[in-house]
Amino acid sequence: MPNGRRVIQGLNGLATTEDAARPLLVIGNRNYSSWSLRAWLYLASTGIQFDTLRLPLDTDEFRRRIGDYSPSRRVPVLHHGPVRVWDSLAICEYIAETFDLSGAWPVSPVKRAMARSIACEMHAGFPDLRRELPMNCRARDRRVDISAMARSDIRRVVEIWEQALSASGGPWLFGAFGIADAMYAPVVLRFASYRIAVPPASAGFMDTMMAMPAMLDWLRQASAESEVVAADEVGTTD
Repeated sequence: MPNGRRVIQGLNGLATTEDAARPLLVIGNRNYSSWSLRAWLYLASTGIQFDTLRLPLDTDEFRRRIGDYSPSRRVPVLHHGPVRVWDSLAICEYIAETFDLSGAWPVSPVKRAMARSIACEMHAGFPDLRRELPMNCRARDRRVDISAMARSDIRRVVEIWEQALSASGGPWLFGAFGIADAMYAPVVLRFASYRIAVPPASAGFMDTMMAMPAMLDWLRQASAESEVVAADEVGTTD
């Protein structure tokens, strides 16, 4: 193409980028690695061409190879030419800024601050939800005893979703798919696996997420994995 540039049509609009090295995203098991899903789903939604390297969690292969890719020895980690980014939220923001993507965050400063706030709350919070309802894409209709602390986490997630969807009108938290939605994708899978009841607006958000082509692709590949990991994230995700 002229001047060595290419134009990529993504879910969030046209992205123009220098013809540089394709990004490489190193992930863990699709079935278990919730943080890998967040970064992968956002990249897949953009239409940008990237490569994926899967290192199965809690295996000799992971322990032997992860240091070659990730300084934190955790996944996901993004390689783009000489650049390495090893945090899910940072990966999403790096991709959005490097490829000049619209839609990563809302345009309005107020809405953008809200989207960043709930993304960071997901990034840093909800420990009891994570521990008691581990992500397992292959699981269906799981029944577990949920503690009062985990139920408090669930109520807060639903509160976030309901407030955002009420303000935006849906189908995504801020109208169009963005980083904030990607950050909550594993929670959607958790709620589906453990049959967590949610109000209609949140149920619609979950249905939209579960029908997303990139999510369907992730689930298809997760179902083909053979490894079994005892617990979600096993100390190897960000």
